[in-house]
Amino acid sequence: MLTSKQRSKLRSLAANLSPVAQVGKDGIGDNLLKAVSACLDKYELVKIQVLENAPDAPFDTVETLAAALGAIPVTVIGRKGVLYRRSTAPDVKHIELN
Repeated sequence: MLTSKQRSKLRSLAANLSPVAQVGKDGIGDNLLKAVSACLDKYELVKIQVLENAPDAPFDTVETLAAALGAIPVTVIGRKGVLYRRSTAPDVKHIELN
């Protein structure tokens, strides 16, 4: 679980990010999960866009993605959500949350 200071730091880091994936009318599929998981392994922090024609609300979609990927939902603003998962890859520069 993240503290409010950690969540605030992640939100500020995510402010300049572009969405790496879009959830559309097909919802969350295997290919989307693989792509977002690979991005989380490489960057630790990713932004997701939930399109108007997605089957679920943005908050529910981000929560479902986080649960499926073992990630932490940082925030959902409008139709964009941010996910965080600490990478286990050895060559990744980790985000310091102290």
